[in-house]
Amino acid sequence: MLDTQKYEDQLRARLKELDSRLHGIEDRLDEPADDDSEERATEREEDEVLEQLGMAGQAEIEMIEAALDRVKSGTFGICVSCGEQISEERLDIVPHAALCRNCARDK
Repeated sequence: MLDTQKYEDQLRARLKELDSRLHGIEDRLDEPADDDSEERATEREEDEVLEQLGMAGQAEIEMIEAALDRVKSGTFGICVSCGEQISEERLDIVPHAALCRNCARDK
């Protein structure tokens, strides 16, 4: 039997970590620009990287929230594509996995 509580705890911890990281990114992006034009150019490049990290973090948050919804509905650990059980080995690596290894590979 799949220990969904273990994965739920991992998912909630990761969600908390991502939330903290995204708030840090928002704070950094809200800082006023430097008056030095060379420094401003560097800051713009850094801002682009931060925005990409923020978008990746937001996408992961959405996947985690979907996984937590599956925990609530009792479908956690079941592939949303084929309906087969997702291996614990896969869930140990990617706790928010919605697809089994075969379906993920075929996608």
